This record gives sequence, structure tokens and C-alpha cells, in this order.
Amino acid sequence: MDFTVSITNQDVATEEPLKLVSPNNPDPPETIFLSNIDLAVAFPVETVFFFEVPPDKSSSTLNISHRLEKAVAEVLLVPYYFMAGRLNFNHQTRRLELLCNNAGALFVSATSRLRLKDLGKLSLPNSTFHHFVRRPGLYKTLAETALLTIQVTRFSCGGFSVGFVTNHGILDGKSASEMFQNLASICRGESIVNQVLYNDRTFFRARIPPQIKYPHMEYVKLQDISSLASSFTAPNQFFPSPLVFSEKFTHKLFSFTPELIATLKEKAMKRCSSFEAVAAHLWRARTKAIFTNPDEVSTVLFAVDIRSKTSPPLPNGFVGNAVITAFATSKVADLVEKPFCFCVEKMREAIERVTEEYVRSVIDWLEVYKGVPATCNGNFYVSAWSKLPFGELDFGFGKLAHGGPVASGNDEFALLLSERKSVGNGGCINVWMGLERDKMKKFAAHIFEI
Repeated sequence: MDFTVSITNQDVATEEPLKLVSPNNPDPPETIFLSNIDLAVAFPVETVFFFEVPPDKSSSTLNISHRLEKAVAEVLLVPYYFMAGRLNFNHQTRRLELLCNNAGALFVSATSRLRLKDLGKLSLPNSTFHHFVRRPGLYKTLAETALLTIQVTRFSCGGFSVGFVTNHGILDGKSASEMFQNLASICRGESIVNQVLYNDRTFFRARIPPQIKYPHMEYVKLQDISSLASSFTAPNQFFPSPLVFSEKFTHKLFSFTPELIATLKEKAMKRCSSFEAVAAHLWRARTKAIFTNPDEVSTVLFAVDIRSKTSPPLPNGFVGNAVITAFATSKVADLVEKPFCFCVEKMREAIERVTEEYVRSVIDWLEVYKGVPATCNGNFYVSAWSKLPFGELDFGFGKLAHGGPVASGNDEFALLLSERKSVGNGGCINVWMGLERDKMKKFAAHIFEI
């Protein structure tokens, strides 16, 4: 069943969104400092999870929306009160901050005339799955944009989906995953896994004066941020959502079996992780598809968790961004012509480069230049969703059929997702790749040159 289905507005009926407020919001409202690491990735993230329900238990999910709504409003938003807040532009500091004003999280109940099996293969990239999340709209002010939106869609077969829209500037992947797990635990009638959340991000303040000790090719400078800042200067100022899609890109899934991954590791000629092997191979294959000049430079970006790299280590329950962007870079000719072990070694060097002093240099660089990850000039970001425990998500109503991001229309990211375990596919890594159509043909020709 390797096909996708285009979902339309007629397939999903949504109710008006409910505004859910925290019963535990601080009074007076609290303002939370956002680190430069947070601000570099302050964009929305759309994630949707699909759950199968046995035919004889389809009626058990008739009140699934009400159950999740109650879990969010009465329990989840107690420790996660800040998720009912809003981003705010502080004119004095000239930076975004998290205002815990209890403006509300949004909750949407929806039903679909389709059955879960009518959606095709769920693991294939499908941009029309955006119907299973609630988008804020193309032009919204910060005050109008919720930091947490949840849509529960029940299908005619009794199966359901839970779609989240969060902001990466508030929660990184690990923190978002823990929040989803906490919500699932509440719905199962159990206690929250993480009772205490640590939301103080001042540990990552820039030094005074800033001390930039490394070249940071992983970020691009924003020499003039006046246009960005002006978007936040007035409550009624509108700005476009970054979730804009382009028809010129196509998305494909490439599945790496345990055997393929083992072969890549063997070719690496040294001990390496599955992520390092697959990411290095993607980097090489994509370089062959994208670049025509052998003297150009190709760069791959990826996240490195810094929770254990700080001194002292960050406390359990830290909810801010504790990942920075690492980079591996090489001349195109070297990347294409040298043995595969060269690509893996570059990945290894990138990871080992991230020390505590390097992290501090990143923070100071971002303080000076207000940069963002350098996904430009042919560079791309490999995002390892496969490292996050989404496959364990259980709301108490059936097993997870698939979980992951909604496909977006760009070529700046490659996503690594775990295949749902079943007989014969345990350990598979699915790669979502987006490219312009002619470049995708070239990439598909190179990806299995192992």
C-alpha cells in the first residue's frame, strides 16, 4: 500500500477552536528569558500522530477529543502553564521573550469521513496531512499566535490522530517529546512523568563582552534585522508564517534497512553511529545531485544535544533548547571522490568540535549577529527525529500507526524517522528528502550507490 492520498477540506470537519487556559498561571504574569539558542530556531513545528483502534473497540474513542481536552486544561497546563502564553517583542532589550499571560492554548475537535486505511501509507511524505493540525493562518501577530495548538481528529473507523503545533523556540525536540509523553500519561489515567519542569534559560546568557573564539559557519549572519524586528513592534503588525509551501519541490521517502546501515558502517572503516553513517551518506549523495562545480563547498548541518556538555550538566526537566547546530563541510571534489570513510570522519570531527567552550562561543556569536542555521547555498539540515521516543506514545486507545512531522515544501531539511516496528522492519530508518524535481531524480540515482 505504498501510495499517498490527497486530503481535502471535505474530508475533515473541524469545530471552532477552544481556548484552554492554565489553572496555575503566575499572578502577576511571568516573563521568561529566551536564550540565543532558542531565538535562532523560533519557528513553528507541526507533528501528527495516527493511532489504530481494533474494529471491535471503535466506539471506545467516541469521546477521545473530550478526554484530551480535559487532560490538557485540567492537568497538563498546570506544569506547562507557559505553553498558554505568547511570544512578545521587548522594545528595550530588542529581543523576543516568553510572556506567560495565559492567553491560552488552542484545542480543536475534528472528525473525518475517511478511515485510517484510506490515507495510504502513513510514513510517506504527505503535505496534505496539514488538515490534521490547526495552523494559525498565514498572517498573524505574536499576540494572536498560540504556542501550543492541539487538534484531535477521529476517523470513521474509530482510529484517530493527534496533531500538535508547537514553537521550536520554546521546546526543542526532546522537551516536546516529553510534553507529548506527559499528555499521553494523563490520558491513560497515570501521573505526569516529569513533575518538575526547569524553565530558567539564563544559564545560556551571552558573556559580557561576547567572546567569539571559533568560526561559526553553521549560522548565517542577519546583517539587517530591522525588517524582522519591525514585525514585532506593534500589536497589530502582521507577519507571514514560515510554513509556506512551494509546488516546485517534491518529497520522497528512502528506507534504510538494518542491512544497508550495517554496510555503511562497514564502509566507514571505524566505529560510528547509525546517524553518522546515514547522514554522511545523505550528504554525499545530495552533494552529487546539487553541485556541479567540484571546487564549491558543501555543508551538512545537524543538531547536537548539549545537556551533558555543560558544566554543571543541565537539570532533568529542562524545557528550553539544549541543542546547537553542528556542521561538517568539505570541498565537493573531496566529498565525491574520496572514500566514504572521509565523509564519516568529517561528521565525527563536527560532533567532537562541540565542547562547552564551543557552545559558549555559539551563544556569543548569536548575541552579536542574530543569526539562524545556514541552510542556504546548497547547505541542508539533517534532523534526527528517529532519536526521539515518539514510537512509545500511547494515549490508552490503541497502538501508534505512525508519528512524525508534516511534510513541508522546501529542500533545506532531510528528516530521519524510525519505521514503526513490525515483523521484518525493526531498526529501519526512513529518510524524508525534499528537492526540486530534476535534482530529486539525480539524488534518487545516487542514494543507493553503496
